[in-house]
Amino acid sequence: MTLAALNSPVGLNESQLSIVGRQRLEGELHVNGAKNSALVLMAASVLSCDSIRLRNMPDLTDIGTMAKILTSLGVGFHLEGSSAVLRSDGLTRHDPSYDLTRKLRASFFLIGPLLARHGVAKVPLPGGCRIGSRPVREHNKGLQAMGVRISIEGGVVSAEVQGNHGRLQGCSIDLDCPSVGATETLMMAATLAEGETVLRNAAQEPEVVDLAGLLKAMGARIHGAGSSTIRISGVRKLHGADYAVIPDRIEAATFLIAAAATRSRLHVTPMEPNHLNAVLAKLEEVGCSVNPQGQGITVTTPGQLRGCDLRTQPFPGFPTDLQAPFMALLTTVQGTSFVTETIFENRLQHVAELQRMGAQIRTCGNVAILEGVPMLSGVAVTGTDLRAAAAMVIAGLAADGVTHVAGLEHLDRGYARLEERLQAVGARISRIGATRPALLAA
Repeated sequence: MTLAALNSPVGLNESQLSIVGRQRLEGELHVNGAKNSALVLMAASVLSCDSIRLRNMPDLTDIGTMAKILTSLGVGFHLEGSSAVLRSDGLTRHDPSYDLTRKLRASFFLIGPLLARHGVAKVPLPGGCRIGSRPVREHNKGLQAMGVRISIEGGVVSAEVQGNHGRLQGCSIDLDCPSVGATETLMMAATLAEGETVLRNAAQEPEVVDLAGLLKAMGARIHGAGSSTIRISGVRKLHGADYAVIPDRIEAATFLIAAAATRSRLHVTPMEPNHLNAVLAKLEEVGCSVNPQGQGITVTTPGQLRGCDLRTQPFPGFPTDLQAPFMALLTTVQGTSFVTETIFENRLQHVAELQRMGAQIRTCGNVAILEGVPMLSGVAVTGTDLRAAAAMVIAGLAADGVTHVAGLEHLDRGYARLEERLQAVGARISRIGATRPALLAA
């Protein structure tokens, strides 16, 4: 038993990070493939009987969970280095189990491909982080417009294509809100539908464009991905493809924010700056220097940082997934900041943990008002969801003393080997307690 374990504020059976704060970071951090893209690309593999090779796959527990869900349905899955090869010619089931899907909201993406392939699906309502209701009404409404009969009983969505020999029908769908999940689900379903499907008020996130890229590589006919109107002309069959997942814009921004919070200099690569325009603008507004270099961005903090106001919005606005990490940065800058969360109603749970570290924050509904303090103090905190856990790590890196971060079951869903990568650029951070889970073992 180590000294760190003896001093741990939680039991040895609970993994946590121990962070000695106020260490400057220096060097380069590599960005992995995008989790939110990789998960939906895995679901899209169900649309073809041929092999789909996905390169640049991130080594995350969420990816492992999706792999288990797919293999339980009869999909072949194996790893070749950082690539995953999926083959759905052995697909035998259309009803993933609740025991697996409750851990992963992205499991609901399977309803579209299953209906397109087999005309029937029974998918439990999704799980994942408890950051808000995140209803699937938009998914279901769009599928019903394509000729699907849907019933919900016991937390399971049962769906079946009506008539026309079990084939979905192209139609015009106006989304009430630009839901990423609904846009992706309906786009996948429409690839094998009869006729043209038009999605209006569609999500414009880079992950939607990435999905369209894979689907087109598989033979789908899609136009307008990345705009508010997407047109999909259905085809009879999709084929195999070899496709690389885009870099994770959320992970890249998390590293940039960590550099700002520790008043450091970091080069983060590879990344697509256009995927993060709103975040880069906010980093510059608080006083950071943001310089494109090669395939990445170098961020430095040449002077005193100051507060700003931010409001989460669908892309190309400021992403809700970065609200908590950026709030951790704003706790130690000069002046007052206002943070407004417009996407998820429960996404301010990290405020209480930051307050335990000495942050001066008060909330009014979905708005957090921050008064910057000179320094946070290291204490025991918990990440209540994936991005809140990342915020706790950033706060710990900036704090005086030692911070213990629990809730790593959330962190490991979206950040692969985070402590090892931060160690390589100067952070004093280590994992104590239980060992890291096997991630991609399906």
